[in-house]
Amino acid sequence: MSTTTPRLDVRLVWGPSGARSLDDATDVAVVVDVLSFTTTVTVAADRSVAVVPHATGGPEAAALAASQGAVLAARRSTARPGEVSLSPGSVRRAARLHRLVLPSPNGSTLSSVLDERVGTVVAACLRNAGAVAGWLVARAADTPLRVAAVAAGERRTDGTVRHAPEDVWGAGAVLAHLRSSAGAVLSPQARAAADAWLDVAPRVGRSLRHSRTGVELVEWGYAEDVEIAAEVDASASVPLLRDGAYVDVAAPAGSSAPLP
Repeated sequence: MSTTTPRLDVRLVWGPSGARSLDDATDVAVVVDVLSFTTTVTVAADRSVAVVPHATGGPEAAALAASQGAVLAARRSTARPGEVSLSPGSVRRAARLHRLVLPSPNGSTLSSVLDERVGTVVAACLRNAGAVAGWLVARAADTPLRVAAVAAGERRTDGTVRHAPEDVWGAGAVLAHLRSSAGAVLSPQARAAADAWLDVAPRVGRSLRHSRTGVELVEWGYAEDVEIAAEVDASASVPLLRDGAYVDVAAPAGSSAPLP
């Protein structure tokens, strides 16, 4: 039996409990919350906007935004026309944006948990799966990496977290890219997620709309957010959690100015 250390040792975990199971033995954690936190983070990264995750919102988030000269995202259900919220469409349309405090019970919560346990945290979704995978492969060329994809799931009203198929697909899209890389070893759960993505990829837009969260978003008037989530590999961003904010480490030098 070979004892060669894999260049990429990759596994998949679920939700807050999975995130809390990780420690500094994991080199990189990849947060996946397709509907909608990490999709929104990539839309912001495409505009060179830094995103500060916040689990709860409220006065604490407002104070944080004020201290950093940032915009505080409103609740999606109460956002007025022109206000930024967790909706990726609202970030895409914002007139000017430089730094955003983004409350989210799933993706932001995981980001905070992982930031305390893992040295490097990146945000991924269907929009930037290929970019994140390429970034991981490039890093592993110099030093073997232990990578955990963390599928967020959706929080129920009682505070428990259910599995969400869209997060399996988002993680699987990254993992399918990694599986094709020489020296990558995927756990059984990671391989299953990659297979699930390859199965759904030809009809991903329809599948997202038919997922439980997708159905809810469409019913609530946010069909655009589901459409944006289905923009497979449309973004070259690699949002890295650095000093409390996701910033795009794939952006070329000199491109940090916010777009009008």
